[in-house]
Amino acid sequence: MTTPDERHSQRISSPFEARWEKIREPFTLAMTPHRLSSDALFNLGATAIGLATWLQQKTTKTPFFLGLNGPQGSGKTTLAAALSWVLEHQDGRRCAVLSLDDLYKTRAERAVMAATIHPLLITRGVPGTHDVHLGLRVFDQLMAATAHSETPLPQFDKHRDDRSPAKDWPRFKGRPDIVIFEGWFVGAYPENLSALDSPVNDLEALEDSKGDWRRYANDALARDYPPLFERLNALIVLVIPAFDKVFEWRLLQEQKLKDMALQDPRGVMDVGAMNRFIQHFERLTRHTQRTLKESADIILELDTQHRITQTSLNRLNEGNPSR
Repeated sequence: MTTPDERHSQRISSPFEARWEKIREPFTLAMTPHRLSSDALFNLGATAIGLATWLQQKTTKTPFFLGLNGPQGSGKTTLAAALSWVLEHQDGRRCAVLSLDDLYKTRAERAVMAATIHPLLITRGVPGTHDVHLGLRVFDQLMAATAHSETPLPQFDKHRDDRSPAKDWPRFKGRPDIVIFEGWFVGAYPENLSALDSPVNDLEALEDSKGDWRRYANDALARDYPPLFERLNALIVLVIPAFDKVFEWRLLQEQKLKDMALQDPRGVMDVGAMNRFIQHFERLTRHTQRTLKESADIILELDTQHRITQTSLNRLNEGNPSR
């Protein structure tokens, strides 16, 4: 009987073999917090090595801003961590990672929006619930950074459903070669107004019957986010096999969050709360999964087992001056 590592050795292609064998043990150790199986580690490592190789040819200026888009639970945060590790430890390139989630407005700010615009805006996630100007300030600081700079990177505490105090934010020291900006609608375009007329789920039908909330989010996406997304030099999109996988995979994430919370269960959702929460993102998730295949530089397709099984380079974006 062959071991998982032996099967990996049989499957791995020669261009990756030397790099994988060199990083396998330290990479596995670095990814321990993500609690991945041997097969998942190999899949993740091979993908990160391939993307790092592509970036060596793509990054002609620094810092290079790389967008990483994927639905909730698709593994974009884990992929960002893996790619960042490979870039730094294998390629010697300094990499800063910023999540769209860490730009959420404070709970107090969202409470004002819920009271004055629409009650559903109390829930973090949709366009309009982020501090875009904060993200732009961070981008500007990273672009202007010197070898001795320290750039605070915002953090959002999902246990408390609020932004962490600025004094607790991690600081990126120096000037990055690459900035990975990951998030569930990074790079997304707004929907056509006619598409907003009909609800896509029970949440929209029952709690947004007039469509005010979804129109507000769509308007915010069109108005506020382009300056942020236009900073991106390239975009990678994770494509899932079906939307129902978002619920299944997001539940796995919630279990990890529950394990990390230990004695502080605030912000951890049960199945019913998770089902309602996911419905906030369904409309834009379905829209981006359909539309970003055409504008992304690389498309990573996942199977039902959460494995990246196909990587496609979008030749239409090769040499795009806007990137």
